[in-house]
Amino acid sequence: MATQQIAAKSMVPKHAQLRAILVDMCTNRLSPGDALPSERQLCLDHGVSRVTVREALSQLVAEGLAVRVHGRGTFVAERTHRSELGLASFHEDMRRLGLEPGTVVLSTDKKAPTSATAAALQMTEKQQSWHVRRLRLANGTPICVEDAWYSADLLPELDSVDFTTSIYDTLGSRFGYPVDRAEQTVGAGSASTETAALLGIRKGTAVMTFDRIAYSGEQPVEHAYSWFRADRYQLHMTLTEH
Repeated sequence: MATQQIAAKSMVPKHAQLRAILVDMCTNRLSPGDALPSERQLCLDHGVSRVTVREALSQLVAEGLAVRVHGRGTFVAERTHRSELGLASFHEDMRRLGLEPGTVVLSTDKKAPTSATAAALQMTEKQQSWHVRRLRLANGTPICVEDAWYSADLLPELDSVDFTTSIYDTLGSRFGYPVDRAEQTVGAGSASTETAALLGIRKGTAVMTFDRIAYSGEQPVEHAYSWFRADRYQLHMTLTEH
């Protein structure tokens, strides 16, 4: 494999030139989990200093293209999953990305809703609701923690369904409430101790937060909070002029 050279006389800093070479290496020449050349090897191959190599590698790590493992070196990071913003269940979203969805049911309880959920589902706080917590996987890797609420009066037998499958499919096929629209707020937060442990990340790591109310016609059928790994999941949207 030919070694790309760093131009000594260039308006582009050496670390930026090396970063471009390493980006191409990560995205086109190596696979996730493959080791990048050592700092010493990069210095020899490209005729740059250790400071230049470390600066370029630090940029790759910050951008999520590479990960450092203490005592072992720097490796190509897992690919980030890029989702089109739209109405879809988690299962549909993952399959559209060419990934195999998976679900671990963490808990299923019947309890009074929070005030926010009661308002979202047009319930009173004295009514009972189903509270379902799930860990969502993409190709076996934890990517999302989901905390969802449903009206027990509207869906009295919801506790008997298979929560490892698509709830949206179940709401339509079994209960007659197909989800046809949703209102969703996307934000940023930091992983709590529990969320971090479930997602396999450090406490305080940045996560994407979702607050969604799903509707069947005018009837709200789900209020869900989700925490996605920001290093594994991106949202893509197309903006048009009205």
